[in-house]
Amino acid sequence: MYMLQTEQSFDAAHFLKDYNGKCSNIHGHRWRVVVCISAEKLSTEQQTKGMIIDFSDLKKALKNICDYFDHTFIYEENSLKSETVIALQSENFRLITVPFRPTAENFARFIYEKLKKEKYTVCRVEVYETPNNCAIYEE
Repeated sequence: MYMLQTEQSFDAAHFLKDYNGKCSNIHGHRWRVVVCISAEKLSTEQQTKGMIIDFSDLKKALKNICDYFDHTFIYEENSLKSETVIALQSENFRLITVPFRPTAENFARFIYEKLKKEKYTVCRVEVYETPNNCAIYEE
């Protein structure tokens, strides 16, 4: 089995609604994302001969995802009052609503599924909230 791995990071804030602890408050992380793809055989196409894929394609795909979330406030839909969202938007803050609780575990699965839809043979996604703590998603 051949594997390629790359990583990117983004800075973003979030909070966990209905969480009993410090994470119920808005706080930020440098989210580090590590992606691994795999293949049984290497390409025989001229440009990518001897490769799974061109590394630059995988790096670009992950960078696009991370750039989308970079320097934003990510929150779960329906977790803030509409007045709060309007007030934040009126201050020109960049908000991203996600349909899941914004945990490292859910981000790992979200990124896995997004890359899989782009036809990457993803075997594993790791999302670090801190240098020592990560969530992993693989199928």
